[in-house]
Formats: sequence, C-alpha cells, structure tokens
Amino acid sequence: MKVFNLIPLAICLSFSASSVAAPRALTIDDIMKFETLQQPIVSDNGNVIAVQAMPDRGDSRALVRFSNSNKQYQIEHGSNVKVSTDGRFVLANIEASLFERETEKSDDLPHSVVLLATDTGNQQQFDNVDTAIFSEDGAYLLLKYKPADASDDNAEVSTDNSDKKIIAEKAKNEQTEDEKPADKKDVGTSITLVKLATNEQLSLDNVTQYTFDKAGKYLAVLQNQHQPTSHNLTLVKLDSFTRENVFNSDNEQLESLAISPDGRFVALTKGNDSVERYGREHELVLFDVNSKKLRTYAKDNRWSYNQYSSVQFSKDSQRLFVGRVPSVAQQAEQAKYNNADDVVNPDVITAQKQLRVWHGDDAKIKPQEVKEYAKELKRTYLAVLHLDTNKMVQLADQDIPDVTYGEQTDYLLASTDVPYQKMITWAGFYRDVYLVNLRTGNKQQILVQQPSDAMPTLSPNAKYLAYYQQGNVYLRDILSGRNVNLTQNISSPFADEDHDYPSEAPGYGFGPWLSDDSGVTFYDKFDMWQFDTSSHKGFMLTNGEGRKNNTQFRVVGLVKKKRLPATVTQGQQLLLQGYSHTTKADTFYAATVGNQGVAAMTTGDSKLTLLARANDANTVVFSKQRYDLYPDLYSADVNNVQNAKQLTTLDAQRNDFAWGNAELVHWRDGDGVKMDGVLIKPTNYQAGKAYPTMVYFYRFMSDRLHAFPDMKLNHRPNFAWYADNGYAIFLPDIRFEIGYPGISSVKALTAGVQKLIEMGVTDPDAVGIQGHSWGGYQSAYAVTQTNIFKAVVTGAPVSNMTSAYSGIRHGSGLARQFQYETGQSRIGASLFAAPQKYIENSPIFYADRIQTPMMIMFGDKDDAVPWEQGVELYLAMRRAGKDVVFLQYQDEPHHLKKYPNKLDYSIKMKQYFDHYLKGEPAPQWLSQGEAYQEYKKVD
Repeated sequence: MKVFNLIPLAICLSFSASSVAAPRALTIDDIMKFETLQQPIVSDNGNVIAVQAMPDRGDSRALVRFSNSNKQYQIEHGSNVKVSTDGRFVLANIEASLFERETEKSDDLPHSVVLLATDTGNQQQFDNVDTAIFSEDGAYLLLKYKPADASDDNAEVSTDNSDKKIIAEKAKNEQTEDEKPADKKDVGTSITLVKLATNEQLSLDNVTQYTFDKAGKYLAVLQNQHQPTSHNLTLVKLDSFTRENVFNSDNEQLESLAISPDGRFVALTKGNDSVERYGREHELVLFDVNSKKLRTYAKDNRWSYNQYSSVQFSKDSQRLFVGRVPSVAQQAEQAKYNNADDVVNPDVITAQKQLRVWHGDDAKIKPQEVKEYAKELKRTYLAVLHLDTNKMVQLADQDIPDVTYGEQTDYLLASTDVPYQKMITWAGFYRDVYLVNLRTGNKQQILVQQPSDAMPTLSPNAKYLAYYQQGNVYLRDILSGRNVNLTQNISSPFADEDHDYPSEAPGYGFGPWLSDDSGVTFYDKFDMWQFDTSSHKGFMLTNGEGRKNNTQFRVVGLVKKKRLPATVTQGQQLLLQGYSHTTKADTFYAATVGNQGVAAMTTGDSKLTLLARANDANTVVFSKQRYDLYPDLYSADVNNVQNAKQLTTLDAQRNDFAWGNAELVHWRDGDGVKMDGVLIKPTNYQAGKAYPTMVYFYRFMSDRLHAFPDMKLNHRPNFAWYADNGYAIFLPDIRFEIGYPGISSVKALTAGVQKLIEMGVTDPDAVGIQGHSWGGYQSAYAVTQTNIFKAVVTGAPVSNMTSAYSGIRHGSGLARQFQYETGQSRIGASLFAAPQKYIENSPIFYADRIQTPMMIMFGDKDDAVPWEQGVELYLAMRRAGKDVVFLQYQDEPHHLKKYPNKLDYSIKMKQYFDHYLKGEPAPQWLSQGEAYQEYKKVD
C-alpha cells in the first residue's frame, strides 16, 4: 500500500491555456491526445463528482470535483471511478500505461486501485486488486484480489523449465485418484475489508462471493476451500469488525449469495462439490441471522436450482426472488472410439459427425440459436419466496419466460416472444404481455403481439398499467380489468410523426408516475400530458407550449430508483429539457406536477445534456456544448439550474487551435419537402470563397448543430480535422419514402449540395461523400444516380439487396429479412413479393453508370452487414472498369476496433479525399495498390 499527497489539478493540466500564441494546425497527434469526459458519478449527498477524462489514445486520469467548494483533485491513470455514498472517498482503477497495455498480456498487467480521501486529498494505492467496492453506507471498502497464479508458488524456487516439469509431475503423483482439480469458478480468492474511519483491516481467504446489507450491519461472505475441503458462510459484523462462521459444509460448494437489506436474512445456494459444475444440482438455503435457524429448499416435482440460480431480496426484505430451472444434467459428450470394432461401427462413426440441421419449422434459425446458446444455457425462471408465509411461487416458465423484476408487492409484468420467434426473421419483434400475481403465480394476458419496443409501464403500487397501442395511450385498472383509451378524444397525435419505416408507428413514451398511483404522465412529439388514474381526465402539463413553439419537452433530473418506475408527487417542481426543432438548441424549463405551464430557466443556443442526479440531494450534473464549446460539466440544484457551477475546463484543449463554427441550412428536396442540415465552415472561412466539401449523413443530422465534434479517430471523418484542413462539412437530414430508400436519399443529398453551391460555400467540382453502414449504402447508391460527387468513401455498405435480404447478421445470428420488410432498409415487402424494388434500390445493378471514384471499406468479420457485400460491389465496379479501391481490414467487426486500423483508415480516407477533391498527389497505395504480404511471426 502506498500513501501520497495529491498534486493540485491546476499544476498538472496536460494542455496549455495560453491565448497569446498563434493558432496552429490541428493534427492527428492532437486528436489522439484530446481528452473526452466519460459518465460522471455523483455521491448520494450531491457534494462530490468524479469523472474519467480519457484521450482517444493515451492514459486516462480521474477528476474529482465538489459542488459545494472549489477544491479539485485528480488521480493519474485513474479510470472506472466510484464515489462513496457520503462523498468522503473516491475510488479509481489505475490503468497500466499505454505502452504496457499494448505490449503485455492483460493478465500480466498490474492491477491497482487508488482510494482518495476527499477531505485531505491523500491517496492510498492497493496493488493486485481485481475488484473494489464501497459498502452501502460508504463506511467500508472491500478489496478483492486477483486469484493467485499457481506458478507463482514456484517462481522463487526455480525458473528452469525442466525443474518446473519435475514439480508439476510431483504434484500430479501426489494427487489421489479421487481428487480432481476444482473448477476455476469454484475457487475463491482473498479479500480485505477496510474500515475507512480507522483504516482497520480484516482479511479472508478462498472467497467466491460477498455482499453488504443496505442497513450497514453485515458483510456476508462465501468461502470455498478445496483440498482439504471446507465451505463456509461467514458474517462480518461491521460495527465490531468481528466475523462469525454461521454455516459450513464439508462437501457442498456454496454458490449464489444475497443478504436482505435489513440484514436479517442471508440466502445462498449449495451443491455437491464432487459433481462437475455443469450438471451440479443445487439447493436453496435461507439463514435467519436473528434466530440462527436454517431453512433448506430442495427441488420440487418440477423445479430445481443450478449454478446460475441467482438470489435477490426485495427492498422491504419481505420477498426472496430466485432463479430456478426445470432440470439439471451434465453436458452431452460425443462418442469415442474405445476399441477396434468402434472405428468401423456406423453408429459410433456418425455419432462423431459435425452437423447442424436447419429445419424449416425451427423457432430460430441456426445462427441465432448458436449465438444465443450460452445465454439460454444460463437462463433461469424467476420464482419468489414469501418470507412471511414461507411459500415459494413460480412466476416464469418456458411458455412465459420473462418476468420484469420490480418492487411492486402484488403484481409484476411478464412477457413472452415464444409465439413469434419464427416470424422475427421477417416481421420484427413482438411479445405477448401478462400480469403475474406474486401470491399465486397466476398469469393474466393483457396484450397480444405487442411490439417489443412498446412494453407497458406498471404503476409503483401495481394498481394500474399504462400502454401505447395503434396511436393511442391506454390505462388498465388491474383490479377491475377495465381498459380505458385516454387519448381517443385528443386531436394531438401520439404516434411518431416522423416515422418513415414500413411498420406501425411507435409512441413517444411515458414520463413518471405519481408515487401514489393517482396519475400517469406521457408525451406526444412536443408536449407532456398528465392524467388522473381514477377520473381518466387529463391535461397538457406543458400547456401546448411545445407544439406552439416547435419545442419538444421531456422530464430530466429525476432520482433513478432501481426496479421501480420513475415517480413524482403532486405539486413537485420538475426539470424539463426543451429541444427546439427550429434552432436545434436546448433550454431547461421548470414545470409543476398538477399545474399547466412552463418557465424557461436557461438561455442561449447550446446542447444541454443531463448526465447525473444525486440520490439523496437536489444536485444534478449536466454538460453544455456547441460545435465551438467542449461539453464541460456543470453542477446545480435541480430547481435552480440557471445558477450552475462549472466543474471542468477541458474546453481549454481548443486554445492552441483555430476552430470553425456550425450553422443551420434550409432547403427543399426534389419533391419540395423542407429539409434541414448542418454546415460546418472551414477554419478561417472567407466569404465568397468556394471550398471542397465533405458530406456525411445517416438519417436526421440537424440535431447535431450544437454538438461538439467527436474528437476520436474511427469509421467517420473527424469534423474538426477536416475543417481545419480547408474543408466545409455538410450534415444533411434525410427523409425516406417507403419502398424507395435509395432515391429518397438522393433527392435530399443533391438538393442540399446544390444549396451549398448556390450559397457560394461549396466548390461544385470538389464535393465528397462518406457514409457508414446505412449511410454507406446511401452513399454507394447516390453515385449510381448522380455525378455531383467527385469522390465517395463507403463503409460497410449493402450493395445488393437481393443477396443481403437473406444474409445473416453475424453479431446476433438473426436473418436480415426483417430489416427490409419492416425495418431500416424500408422496402416494405419480401424479395419475392417486390423483386423489382430490391433491384431498383441496389447499387450493384447500376455499377456501370458510376462515374465517381469509390473507396469501399469493410471489416472482414463484420457482425451486422455481410462483408461479401463489399466484395460484390468491388467486383462489379472492377468488371465495369470503374475507379475503385477496397480496404479489407482483417478480423474487424462492423465498426473498426483495433486502433492501428482506425488510424490507418482515417489517414487513408483523408488522403483519398485530398487527392480527388484538392488535387494532392495520390499516395502509392492508391495509385498502385499493395501486394499481399505475410510477416514474420513473433513468438
């Protein structure tokens, strides 16, 4: 353990704040070093905020800020920050240096954590730590150490390989025939419990599970020792810092663990340690801490427990939820050749086949089944043990497998996609929805074939259920079973007004319930509504200001409660985020539950993002950004956000550079439809000068007007880099017509580019276009229909819808048919029902028309679009004698993950556009290609 004092943040900032030096050019090195803030963590009392600042390429640091003082600290190499509930301590993982991470195996890297005391700034470093957590009250720190490497025991004895073989052989000979090495998952490690007030420490060995109670009374620990075997449930009494072994077994592995929030009950599962883990059957054990009594729940006629049977208490400590399974069995084994007759025995030979049978009536196609196999292996079915009656009630089963766990005491929501698994292939995702009675397990069907992304919301006390269906919002009284259409007499539409997919338009979602179940809130495109659950009368809480001013209102800044819907109380002040569809800017507003009207709390054109809220205080943390303003963090009282305090100063990273700006552009597409887009002008833009222009797009892009550019190297152009190198960047909105996605995109793109040419910003002979995935498809299609673009880079595009229609999304194993019939590709019919539309919307069938030089990029392990789509497009253009180059990044998925490849692609993309749009010399890889080469293997 190391103890050291903290260097104040102001001394160790890694970037200059000088405003005197002349701006310099933004380079790739600058992008790699540019820091981005991750998700901030706030203490429950709202006083302390910790956040990780991470460069695109380099070493992170953890920043610690205070809402009630100007103190500030940082932890070098800090990541994955945690804050104690009382804010007295901050915990951060200490990353190995970038060089170590790139040159050493992950298991060989140092694993350390730093504990920072926020009152003094002192830090303690703990080494060889795998995991570290605070107790619920923040008074204790638990350190779980990395498992000891068996080879470490002999490290000082000998490093000679021959000696190691002798040691291993000796150990093997000393092992009896009955002894088998324990499964790695059965083997524990050491933990240390630290009392933070006094720095007292208590250590335990062979620990496999541990958990604190909410009341701050106990730490429950499972210790599983092997050879000799000893399995113990240990309770550490936190106030006295003493431990007690309250349950033990000589031959039963202790598996899952939970302790009730009030500290009275401990639940665990156990199974015979001599049975292989895969097929080990378990029992449930409940220990009463007060009476010291044990209850054991073995399997019943239908349900048992296995290694994946989790346990969890309700917040009121009245119910224990446990996952159960229909049966437990060992993994199947293939037949082996045991004698000379077996090698010619057809039954034994064919038993070793490697075959997957695809049957037409399978619920899931084989790739999906394979992808989901591991998840299904771990599937358990939720049951609840009522501690007052000692009654176990099964809630889920194979027909209705999914129960949404919540804190409601009478009912929970359950759902099933079992009836629709086959049609997922072409029709998308649906579920039947049920209410399940927690006391009886009885299930009542509520909704049939409900879209999976439109699940209902259950009120906090389970008296009501609210759901959206076919353009209306409904309320169900659970006791009476009555359904009421709340919105049938309201003229405002509640279906997505911008929905342009060949499927039913979804709703806009629900806001918070009133905590006593007396009311429910929900949204249309612009406004927020509140309805009384008894009278079914409602009103527009935002008083129509949203639709009137083209502003979308949504509640933000509520305390998030685990396993319960968001709730508010009558008369409570709400914080609303208002997004203007006109200016694309955000404003914070105040509203009051039960009253109509809103009041603006902030001003200015920027993008505001509410990031965190303290659990026990009014403190919220949000960011404010523009294209020319980094999204630094601010803290404020949720009811007084206009008086926010700035917490971070990462915008200073821009001080060394000139920075462009973004503006909104309007035009009408080929059908006369009004369109919006974002124009980012080059750094040091000169009016009247026409610039090479990069077009990047996907669907709706104008909401990025006030977004700071993503300072990373990835599958898209870095806007700041291109702008600083003399490019204008255009981000146009696209609106699609079902059945004609390709030509819809072309209409928007060509009209938008023509608008920029008319404005005098864009050089008509220097327009490039880049898109990825769905944007990649559109960019590839666009150049088959227009010559307005002088160069195109298309990443992971579908080029042939006729072959892609029955392709496989290798990441999920799903077939791609649903994407065309009901989803993003927007054809709206099957291939055999509308073959001409698939042909008309496929770039490959018009490859002979392409006059634009094209660069195609794919990772050859693409998990979303079959990478062969890139091969098809490349070969078609090659056959047609077109200007084409294809970048195949090896072992990469849909978005590049390996940094050398991301960097290489970014460089090549820039070189490509610089050549065709700015006339710079072509690099050798572009003018001559690169021959295949194999490199010397490194041991």
